[in-house]
Amino acid sequence: MTQAATLRQRSEAEAARLPALLARAEHLAGTVLLGDHGRRRSGIGDDFWQYRPLQTGDALRDIDWRRSARSDTQFVREREWQIAQSVMLWVDQGASMRFASDPNLITKADRARTLAMATAILLVHGGERVGLTGADLPPRRGRAQIARLSEMLSLDEPDDYSKPDSRNMIPQSRALFFSDFLGDPEPVETALTKAADRGVQGALVQILDPSEEMFPFDGRTIFQSVGGGYVHETLKAGDLRSRYLDRLAKRKDRLDQLARLTGWQYLCHRTSDSAQSALLWIYRAMDGGQR
Repeated sequence: MTQAATLRQRSEAEAARLPALLARAEHLAGTVLLGDHGRRRSGIGDDFWQYRPLQTGDALRDIDWRRSARSDTQFVREREWQIAQSVMLWVDQGASMRFASDPNLITKADRARTLAMATAILLVHGGERVGLTGADLPPRRGRAQIARLSEMLSLDEPDDYSKPDSRNMIPQSRALFFSDFLGDPEPVETALTKAADRGVQGALVQILDPSEEMFPFDGRTIFQSVGGGYVHETLKAGDLRSRYLDRLAKRKDRLDQLARLTGWQYLCHRTSDSAQSALLWIYRAMDGGQR
């Protein structure tokens, strides 16, 4: 097969995945009740926010005479000022994310992409700008941006683990990192430190296959990474269970502590669990409602 034919075949295969990803993400986003997303405070806008008593310095034209007539106090009608935020996404597209221990389970990559896309749909619907970390896709609004996100998030990387890209993080914005976080933790720590230095807050969403949390292996077992870069054979896999689970627990604790130190939040999600519950957690985290 020629190089051009191979490229075309790969391109067609990637394109065929887009409608399915979008459909899953839109269905998932539709299960979440949309509210007004963003920061609210008094300012110039069209939507009523609250009444408050008249204060020194308020103009007479700001008094709501109808509300004031029902009381001995004069009230000012304040309106809402919504400031659209930029939310930056990073989704691990490394080979380790393409693992599923059971044919009835989706891969970690599928769950990460679906959650990222569903979150983007909710945020764009709420008036926010969404983009990818790095320089490839700056944050924008609109349906066209959702299409670009789905296209770029459907690409795979050959390495077992990919590193979060903290370039071009907008100061005071928000960010979401999706990964199994089983690779070298130092790039994650570096990215979060740089983000925190710019006032960026967000959430780490660790996505694991159930077998990665339970380690149900025993006897002769060959462990091989999805990308083929790692192979290990053992005759007594059960003897590794306690050490493996201890290291996994320490990795989770390290991620949780890192999130707390940088003002971020942390969630560990299994692919066997409800995607809706994870999306609700993420959506509330973007509103600052989780801890």
